[in-house]
Amino acid sequence: MQTKKITLLAPARNKEIAIAAIQAGADAVYIGAPHFGARHAASNTLEDIAQVVSYAHLYKVEVLVTLNTLLHDDEYEQAVNLAHDLYSIGVDALIIQDLRLLDYPLPPIRLHASTQCDNRTIQQVQYLESKGFSRVVLARELSIEEIRAIRHNTSIELEAFIHGALCVSYSGKCYISEVLMERSANRGCCAQFCRMRYDLLDENMEEIKDAEGKPIHQRYLLSLQDMDRSLYLKQLIDAGVTTFKIEGRLKDADYVTNVVAYYRQRLDEILPPQTNQTTHVVHHFQPNPSKTFHRGGIDYFLQGREKQMANWDTPKSTGERIGKVICKHSKNSLEIALLDNVILHNGDGLCVADKGFAISGITVLEASRVIVHSHTSLEGDWCFPIYRNWDINFQKQLKSERRIAVDILFEETTTGYRLRIGEHEKEFKAPHQNAQSSERAMHTIKEQLSKLGGTPYLARNIDIQLKQARFIPISQLNQWRRETLEQ
Repeated sequence: MQTKKITLLAPARNKEIAIAAIQAGADAVYIGAPHFGARHAASNTLEDIAQVVSYAHLYKVEVLVTLNTLLHDDEYEQAVNLAHDLYSIGVDALIIQDLRLLDYPLPPIRLHASTQCDNRTIQQVQYLESKGFSRVVLARELSIEEIRAIRHNTSIELEAFIHGALCVSYSGKCYISEVLMERSANRGCCAQFCRMRYDLLDENMEEIKDAEGKPIHQRYLLSLQDMDRSLYLKQLIDAGVTTFKIEGRLKDADYVTNVVAYYRQRLDEILPPQTNQTTHVVHHFQPNPSKTFHRGGIDYFLQGREKQMANWDTPKSTGERIGKVICKHSKNSLEIALLDNVILHNGDGLCVADKGFAISGITVLEASRVIVHSHTSLEGDWCFPIYRNWDINFQKQLKSERRIAVDILFEETTTGYRLRIGEHEKEFKAPHQNAQSSERAMHTIKEQLSKLGGTPYLARNIDIQLKQARFIPISQLNQWRRETLEQ
């Protein structure tokens, strides 16, 4: 396994979601610029991006900004000016697609080649490396071996998608939205025709039938399941990938928190411990991608073509499979069998795919009757699956906390005391008053200085260096701690 730093890159639709991603354990976030981002509905003001940068850098998290649409001739000047504005507020890198931007006086900022550049061959990646890019975002369609071959023939950083929505076409090569609605996917305005219903017709314009003899009529034939490569992280690292990217700049904070936490834990399981680890992340829930927006999961060409990539039944989130429906008495009356360890709660959202391929939803509160059978007592064949796409208990637990680990030094000076928290210190004038109880006094000093709650910091080591135990009022210790933290 290579020793280069492995980065978990999270999406952020806005400032609040960027903060949620950082708290959940992301090493970097990518967020849309005010203009020219490949998600028209996920743009952000320079002021908000500046606040994200300030917050992220506190945790040594990088901020990448998407400037990755194809530009019209009259837009290059504005795009270049925007690049300089982003550089001036401390953005770490720009993700771009339009290579003509390289002909303009860009600021000295790292450039990443968007997956929209169709980065699926050695020659393309070599070309982008020669043009000065620091990183390429690899095409989603590449196999492990193709990624390995690119790594062996280039030295540029490689970024790969590991989770999220998939496009049925090669990235950067889908034009159906532009042709049919004059909404260009390469301009951030995809109309998502791949998530619509279609009939499947033969050369005689007659509907083709499925294996059961039913006409393939008004099905979601182009709607791919979501990517999930959580089982292949080590193989991707060994193949040369150093940045793992989660798709989802249109997703909400719950989704980002859950998925980032999930991959943070998976990566921490396989990466060697960092001796200079500066942040500490606590997840107050058990991450599970199927608990938030979830269309299923496929590795998508990593091990070759999969037989079943699309979900013809729905483009929406189905959630986690929890059992099967035995009988549907009415819209609000279900007889179901749950899998082991599944418990329903009032407020849960259920999703049913019936034999007519229709997806219908219901909440447990709305159901007038839900008859539950145990898994083991049921005999015979079940009818069709039932999913839970809203787990109310899980939603209540979705919270992560990230703290910056700091060392604290408290020492005696000739005129008082010096307190250092992390890299910042402050001196305080105060008399030296001997303590009646040495053990109690030292315990009080250590306890009060360690109270960093409500701040981004976590006490890692507390070193107290005094000539002898001193009595210092608790209020005085708290004031010194607050004043030092303010720096």
